[in-house]
Amino acid sequence: MGDEHVMTSVDTPLRPDAFDMGDEEKMERIAHHFRAIMETLGLDLSDDSLAGTPKRVAKMYVREIFSGLDPANKPEIRLFENKYQYREMLVEKNITFFSNCEHHFVPIIGKAHIAYISSGKVIGLSKLNRIVEYYARRPQVQERLTMQIAQALGEALGTYDVAVLIDAEQLCVSSRGVRDVNSSTVTSHYSGRFEDEAVRREFLAQNFEALYDQRVCIAIPLPWAHCLDFHILKIGGWRKGMSTYSICGCLGRVRAAAGVMGVHMPE
Repeated sequence: MGDEHVMTSVDTPLRPDAFDMGDEEKMERIAHHFRAIMETLGLDLSDDSLAGTPKRVAKMYVREIFSGLDPANKPEIRLFENKYQYREMLVEKNITFFSNCEHHFVPIIGKAHIAYISSGKVIGLSKLNRIVEYYARRPQVQERLTMQIAQALGEALGTYDVAVLIDAEQLCVSSRGVRDVNSSTVTSHYSGRFEDEAVRREFLAQNFEALYDQRVCIAIPLPWAHCLDFHILKIGGWRKGMSTYSICGCLGRVRAAAGVMGVHMPE
């Protein structure tokens, strides 16, 4: 595989005997092997700063950053009747998560934005964060993480009307290899009613800043209103004013649209 980005399945690849061993035995084995790695690198484990590192790493792996591998840690989902008959999308945005790339075991740091439309049941808001956290706490690729969150949410709620958008920094890109510290990776999943362009556009408008770090707005004269649909699709959200429309988006796209429409845009 090397540095190629490959995802083999929506399910995390696990051995059949993955849970035959208890946490304590796993931590003992990991500490032993990590000690060997440190010694191979030439580190002196008699130093008081390094002596406890193998055990600390083992505990962190099993009890913290890879705890999502164990189904026993899957959050219990409690649903409620949608008694208030709320029929619009519910969006939980900017859910911060920390995961680890399964190719290099370095962090993936990002934000998840998820939405659903109730089919009769609603979920406690904190459980949305818990679902993201559970699937993030394992060796991952971002595509699989996106799909696992969407699948878990859809199964819990009994609906296909689910959307997931993840914007993350991959430290296997920024801290090694090409060392690009400015790029981020965006993945998405849309199913059910979110496959409809208008519904998807509403969801993206709710999370517009997740897609564009450098954001600008320009006023568009009303004579251009008849073609706004085209520019909304290409650029992003829009707001109606008394005498103008505004379009918002990344700098390059808005500048291009401004040139097409003859609208002056300050440098």
